Amino acid sequence: MADIARLVELIEPEAKALGFELVRVKMMPSEAGDGGQALQVMAEDPATGQLVIDQCAALSRRVSDVIDAREEAGEVLVEGAYHLEVSSPGVDRPLTRSKDFSEWAGHEAKISMAKGWDGQRSLRGLLVGIAGDNVTIEDRKAGEVTVPLAQIHSAQLVLTDALIAATQPIDASGAEEVFETEED
Repeated sequence: MADIARLVELIEPEAKALGFELVRVKMMPSEAGDGGQALQVMAEDPATGQLVIDQCAALSRRVSDVIDAREEAGEVLVEGAYHLEVSSPGVDRPLTRSKDFSEWAGHEAKISMAKGWDGQRSLRGLLVGIAGDNVTIEDRKAGEVTVPLAQIHSAQLVLTDALIAATQPIDASGAEEVFETEED
């Protein structure tokens, strides 16, 4: 298990120091299929809404350094083996911050409610926006539904032509220069 709040506390200043905004810190199963876990750090450059490869690499180095220093000092941030994944949120980005629900109003979204929510667990439709701590979505089945932000387990934009048109083109500069090396 990992202390996500503590990880955010350590990672967010590193992202800010590079001029980035932290979108999400999450532990998830490794995509390598090895049964391991991955610490996913998702950030964006406010000017573009994305990170290019060099920016991901810079943030990855800073995050690795700060986590290594804390672990060398005896702090257990993540139990067990894991690998670090630093990425841009992508076009069909997760909605994790209040401002995301405001900035992406008018686009289609999927919302999954937290366990214990009294009502429909999954919502999908046009994101209306956020007022205070309440998110409103025009659900395809239930009509307009307003839910407390604190009760949302996960939310994500749905890839549509309108979303693609509204998103800045992804900058792939440097992609041809990336070489993966195996660590000892």
